[in-house]
Amino acid sequence: MKRLWSLTGGLVLVVAVGLDMIFRHHVHAIFWWHRVPAFEVFYGLLGSLVLVWGAKWLGHAWLQRDADYYHEDNA
Repeated sequence: MKRLWSLTGGLVLVVAVGLDMIFRHHVHAIFWWHRVPAFEVFYGLLGSLVLVWGAKWLGHAWLQRDADYYHEDNA
């Protein structure tokens, strides 16, 4: 199942980069990153990965409790 998700993600990435290369309207770009092919695709991918991994780290480091959290002896 993990391989299927990886292949699907790779295919979506290739299609998004291909569409960005075909339908480029960056002739009068204001900022330098608008001239870089597929910059927005990779920036969005990097941003989403940082959000997911950051939330995962926060959950493991601070939010989750042990399975026997309510069965500890406080004596």
